[in-house]
Amino acid sequence: MEQIPFGTNDFAENPEPRVPCILVLDVSGSMAGNPITQLNEGIRVFRDELAADSLASKRVEVAIITFGEDVVLVNDFSTAEGLNPPSLTPSGMTPMGKAIDTAMAILEQRKRTYRENSIAYYRPWIFLITDGGPNDPGWEQAAQRSMEGDRSKAFALFAVGVDNAQYDTLRQFTPREPLALKGMRFRDLFLWLSSSLKSVSRSNPSDDVPLVNPVTPTGWAAIV
Repeated sequence: MEQIPFGTNDFAENPEPRVPCILVLDVSGSMAGNPITQLNEGIRVFRDELAADSLASKRVEVAIITFGEDVVLVNDFSTAEGLNPPSLTPSGMTPMGKAIDTAMAILEQRKRTYRENSIAYYRPWIFLITDGGPNDPGWEQAAQRSMEGDRSKAFALFAVGVDNAQYDTLRQFTPREPLALKGMRFRDLFLWLSSSLKSVSRSNPSDDVPLVNPVTPTGWAAIV
């Protein structure tokens, strides 16, 4: 895995509990054109929404992993201030299994860092967006590990499909029903995601926070 180094947060200056979220984004060749353009715009909206919220800007930490030509950590865990990924460009295939394994690995590492610094944290989110399905060897084992991790509450994995995503395959990664993005409404998706994370950040780490249902006539998602 290629990794671009980033600085870490200063826990002494910001001892707030953390809401960790990993975006796992498909940048394979099939995302070329409008999908990747709208995805890039959605990420910028997501960052700006988090930065504008005084509490979420301190508590929500985001990492971004892309998968296409390779699996790349393009932004290590940071608050909105340090969330500045490069413009994503599409290429390659869909090594989704490796990407999810990478997400789980960096998440466990981040949890250890929280514990070592006495920082409380909420149940982490892994947010997967893809327009296809995995084609890397061993993805089935990665899917099983993901399902087990979610069911044990190590994290919550949400899967969103674009266009002709393989929804039956996505169901093997998470106990939640995968959602289909309506059209190219990436902006609405990321507005919902930022709003949801802001709601979580305003709660206590042990609270069960109800989320706004995105599957409505005016919502950005549909169930396939």
